[in-house]
Amino acid sequence: MGHHSTHLVGGILAKLMGFPLLRMTPRSVVNLVCFGNHAAGLTLLRPFHTSILKSSSKPKSGFKPGKVAVVTKTTRYEFEQQRYRYAGLSEEDLKQLLAMKGSSYSGLLERHNIHTNNVEHIVKSLRKEGIEVRVVKRGEYDKDVVQWADAIISAGGDGTMLLVASKVLSNDKPVVGVNTDPERSEGHLCLPVRYTHEFPEALKKLCRGEFRWLWRQRIRLHLEGTGINPTPVDLHEQQLSLEQHNQAHRITTMESQQRTGTLHDSISKPSLLPIRSLNEIFIGESLSSRASYYEISVDDGPWEKQKSSGLSICTGTGSKAWSYNINKLAEQAVEEILKIGKYQTGLHIPLSREVIEKVTDEYNEALVFSPEDRRLFFSIREPIVNRVFSSSRQRGFASKVCVRSRCWDACMVVDGGTSFEFNDGAIATVSMSEEDQLRTVVLEN
Repeated sequence: MGHHSTHLVGGILAKLMGFPLLRMTPRSVVNLVCFGNHAAGLTLLRPFHTSILKSSSKPKSGFKPGKVAVVTKTTRYEFEQQRYRYAGLSEEDLKQLLAMKGSSYSGLLERHNIHTNNVEHIVKSLRKEGIEVRVVKRGEYDKDVVQWADAIISAGGDGTMLLVASKVLSNDKPVVGVNTDPERSEGHLCLPVRYTHEFPEALKKLCRGEFRWLWRQRIRLHLEGTGINPTPVDLHEQQLSLEQHNQAHRITTMESQQRTGTLHDSISKPSLLPIRSLNEIFIGESLSSRASYYEISVDDGPWEKQKSSGLSICTGTGSKAWSYNINKLAEQAVEEILKIGKYQTGLHIPLSREVIEKVTDEYNEALVFSPEDRRLFFSIREPIVNRVFSSSRQRGFASKVCVRSRCWDACMVVDGGTSFEFNDGAIATVSMSEEDQLRTVVLEN
């Protein structure tokens, strides 16, 4: 965006939001669009890639673990086999059922073989270097595996990486993601794609210290109150429907009641859950069409009653994921806002496609912040505002967020894969701690 266009856009936004008319840089414009009346007291977030380059640290020496656990994803082919095996179906029956659903059996088998071959390549490369290896399916991955390993390799995509990270509770155990099907998986949290096929080169760089440590901040969760069931439901393997999801929670609740002999568990003091979130926490009703009712307190501030489509709280790592899509603006919306502003202020603002694209990109890029940033970023999805319910801040940074559930059938979901029952009377405290940082590796492409 040229300086003249930037000044005009800045002027229109300043007038609309009650700021004095100033000569503004493109970043200043984005600050106003992003944060409205809070803009004056906030610094713009740096883009994700810049933060990695500036804040990750060089190792003092090379790194060669003695024992490595390789945690592998469940491929779609394996999932479909497991799904129909209990019904006694043959491989031919599976082919026909997949064809009826518009899926290709041969295509699923091909992707499965690609993943399997890449896992074998990783394992052979490790063993060739004299490293002891355990290959673990994601359903078998537990705290015993974490304790055994000096380092853990996630062999899959971002979903597998999130699962692996969730059970590593200390900051002294490196976790490395390898994308085993780059054509079908984005792999934001994994090594650059070329190392999938050239994994021995990645190992040599680790041994020589030719990499950087990236300490990704994570979220910790404390639960307290009544109606608590701290036993989670694992969503990764199950791909549950809403009915199955609710049934799974009922089963874990019944098991908890049998153990304690009480109708509802009650935790008088905050209890730290044995899980960490690398991306985000989501709190909301299980049925997406039902409004979520809760109370929220940010940084020990006053409690505020809210109704919305749910609450997302993310890390810097997660700011590039769901949180980004919740908050990003489309070019169509930016264009319509600028048209209204142009009419209201009488300023001459060029509404060319180039200007609209640049304003949109600047706004959206500012939503992404460093994985090492020790702040939470909360987003209220579609808040309902009336004389009863308010939303003083639809989104913002915080050190701590407390949520008291007033929901009927709600869940607190960690990284899209682990679900905790979170109904009326339950209180969650969401925060960060330096000891929860996840030690990951950055290798140049």
